[in-house]
Amino acid sequence: MTNEMKPVRVRFAPSPTGRLHLGGGRTALYNYLLAKKTGGKFILRIEDTDRKRYIENAEQELMDGLHWLGIDWDEGPDKPGEFGPYRQSERKEIYLKYAEQLIEQGDAFYCFCTPERLHRMKEEQEKRKEFPHYDGQCRDIPLEEARKRIVAGEPYVIRFKTPKEGVTTVHDAIRGEITVENRTIDDYIIVKSDGWALYHLAAMVDDHLMGITHVIRGSEWIPTLPLHHMIIQAFGWEEPVWIHLSVFLKPSGKGKMSKRESADLIKDGYSIFLTDFKDLGYLPEAVTNWIALMGWSYDDHTEFFTMEDLIKDFSIDHLNPSPAAINFTKLDYFNGVHIRALPVEDLAHRIKPFFEAKGYHPDDETLLKITPIIQERIVTLDDAPEIAGFFFEDHVTPQTEDLIQKGLTAEKCAEIAEKSYQVLADLPEISPRIGEPEMRALVEELGLKPAQVFGVLRVAVTGRKVSPPLFESMEIIGKDIVLERIKTAAKMLREYQSRNN
Repeated sequence: MTNEMKPVRVRFAPSPTGRLHLGGGRTALYNYLLAKKTGGKFILRIEDTDRKRYIENAEQELMDGLHWLGIDWDEGPDKPGEFGPYRQSERKEIYLKYAEQLIEQGDAFYCFCTPERLHRMKEEQEKRKEFPHYDGQCRDIPLEEARKRIVAGEPYVIRFKTPKEGVTTVHDAIRGEITVENRTIDDYIIVKSDGWALYHLAAMVDDHLMGITHVIRGSEWIPTLPLHHMIIQAFGWEEPVWIHLSVFLKPSGKGKMSKRESADLIKDGYSIFLTDFKDLGYLPEAVTNWIALMGWSYDDHTEFFTMEDLIKDFSIDHLNPSPAAINFTKLDYFNGVHIRALPVEDLAHRIKPFFEAKGYHPDDETLLKITPIIQERIVTLDDAPEIAGFFFEDHVTPQTEDLIQKGLTAEKCAEIAEKSYQVLADLPEISPRIGEPEMRALVEELGLKPAQVFGVLRVAVTGRKVSPPLFESMEIIGKDIVLERIKTAAKMLREYQSRNN
C-alpha cells in the first residue's frame, strides 16, 4: 500500500522533441503524487540525446506546462542536486563508460554493419515474412579485432547482446508478470554511431545513479521492458518497481490518441497539449482532476479532487492498466465544478486576462461585482467575456430582430421598452430588491408573460438574448446607462415599425 511505503525517488523524463501532451502530464502527475504521498523526491530529467529531433524552447514549455498544472520538482536542470547533471546531453561520457563495461563483460558488442547491409537484411527478412531483426553478424567478433577496426576508423554502433535462449519475466506493479521468449528480443542498439547513448542504456544508467526506486512511465515501453530488465541485470543493479500506465484512446474509444488529432480537436475548443488548455480557459485544478481519474480511482463515487486530496489519497494499488478514452465532456464538467469552488476574488483575477484578450478594459471593482453572477454560468474562463463583455462596453447595439419577442409585434415591444423606461426612471435605484417587483407589476399590467417583457429589457440593456441575471446586471451597469440603452432600443423598434408598415 502506498501509505505504508518508504519515501520514494521517482522521475519524469521527457524528451524536448515536442510539446507536453496529456499523456506526459498524467505520467508526471502520478510520479509527483507518489513522491509527495511518501515524503520522497520527484526528479525532472531531460532526455535530450536525440539531437536530430531536438526542438529549441521545448524544454521550457515542458517546465511551464508542469508548473501550470501545479507540479514542481525537487531536483532538475534548474534545481541542481547531488545526482546531476539532469540533462542527458551533459552525461555522454557517463553512458560510454557503462557501455564499455557491458562490452568488457561480454553483454554488448561493437557492430560494424553498414546502413546498406541492414536495409538489405530487412528486405530479405520481409520477403521471408520474418519479423525484422538484427541477424547477429557482429555478435561474435573478437573484442581485440573489433578494437583494431575502430582504431582504423571504421564506423560502428554498440548493441546489447541479448540471450537467445530461455525466457525473461519482469514484474509490473499494476500488470503482473510479463514473460517473453528471449529469441524474440532483438540485439538493440544502445549507443549510436555518433556516440550518443539511446534511451535503453541512458535511462537505465541514470535511474540507477539517481537512486530511482519506482519507474512510472507510458505503456509504449512495455515491448522493451525485458531489454531494460536485462541491462539492469547485466550490471547487477537493484531493479526499480515498474509501473506502465494505461493508453489514452480517442474520445470515440476507437484507436490510440495521437498528436495528429490535435488540429481537429482545437476547432472544437479542445487540445491534447497542456499549454493549450490554459489559453482555452481551463483551470489547472480541473485538468489535474480530470487526468488523474483517467487511469486511477479512489472509489466508485468520489470524483472531485484538489491536488491536496490527490496527494492524500493516491495509491499505486488503485491504478488501472485498462485503456482510457479521453472524455472532453467530463473535462468541461470538472472545469465548471472547480470554477464554482473558487473564491470570488480568485475567479475575478483569473477571468481578467480573457476579457483583456477580447479587447475589453475591465476594472477590478466591476469584475468583483460581476463574478458572482456569472460564476454558476461559465464552463471555461473564456466564456466570461462572451457572457459578460457588455459590462465593459460603452454602447451596445442589439439586433432589432432580437428585441422583438416571440408572439409580439415591433410596436408592442417598443411599448414595453417605453413603459419599462418610465417605471425604472422613477425608481431611486434599479437593484433587484427595488427594480424587480416594480417590473413584475408592469408585466401584470401589460397582461404579458415575464419572458416577453424581460426579453425586451435584456436585449436592450445587454445586447444579448442570454445574459447573467437581468436585475443584478442592471444594478452593476448603473441606472443612467440602463435608461439610455432602453431609450435607444425603443427608438430602434419604432423606426423598424415605420419601415415595415
